[in-house]
Amino acid sequence: MNPSSGANRPGTTPAEPGDAATGMFVDHRELLFSVVYNMLGTVADTEDVLQETWLAWSRAWPSPSISSPRAYLVRIAVNQALARQATISRRRESYVGPWLPEPLVTDTAEDAAEQTVRGESVSLAMLVVLETLTPLERAVFVLHEVFGYAHTEIAEILDRSPSAVRQLAHRARSHVQARRPRYQTDPQVQRQVTERFVAAAFGGDIGALMELLAPDVTMWTDGGGKVGGLRPIQGREKVARLIANVTSRLPEDLAVRYRAVNGDPSAVVFNEHSPFAVMVLDLAPGDDRVRGIYGVTNPDKLAHIDED
Repeated sequence: MNPSSGANRPGTTPAEPGDAATGMFVDHRELLFSVVYNMLGTVADTEDVLQETWLAWSRAWPSPSISSPRAYLVRIAVNQALARQATISRRRESYVGPWLPEPLVTDTAEDAAEQTVRGESVSLAMLVVLETLTPLERAVFVLHEVFGYAHTEIAEILDRSPSAVRQLAHRARSHVQARRPRYQTDPQVQRQVTERFVAAAFGGDIGALMELLAPDVTMWTDGGGKVGGLRPIQGREKVARLIANVTSRLPEDLAVRYRAVNGDPSAVVFNEHSPFAVMVLDLAPGDDRVRGIYGVTNPDKLAHIDED
């Protein structure tokens, strides 16, 4: 049995140490997935880290030195994720075009809240900002701001002094606040704006698009060099015309499903039952116009998405 694959927990009263180790790992798997995903931004790398975490955990348990399985597992996972950052950084250096986090798609925002320990910082827009932090800053930000770990707890996880962790936390928080002040869009408004955006985009209605877009809107398209643009596009008119031009050349039998992407109501586009694109809108505070458009069209990042 491979518990890192998300298999159901075995019996509630395991008789063997291996069964106990499996049960405790499965109990904490969703927390571990959320922490690591927010540090790395990709599902495949997160699953690999969870596999490594499971192997380390299964070798260590049982041990009298493990007083808290949760703390021990989080420490393993966080440090495995940090060790993986170098590989991910090298991969992104050769990535063609804008890189966006791999979207987590669920049926509803409620499902997303259950499947990821969700806060504002796990939205796709916030994950893009977290990409600009150093690996250690990001780890501290995720643990403290998203999951509520105290600085002293984080110090133990990272094997750093509490004062060093506080400095990392301050730098990360200031950096994030400067680029994305905390703002929670009403889910119903997000859904309505997304539906209007899709209707205008696929209808080629540039006027309607212009009304929805903020003057300084930026559009990122992550196609991995296979599909989409090679650089972000900024400015209402440029973005509106690009969208109208692209959608006019798309297949006519595309199907749009409205799903939660990293907890936010978004559009998922399918072509012949295969995922074609994910579109996430970032709305501006105050007038709810679109200030950011995140389009993921790289087939490798969409392979895990089902239509049903």
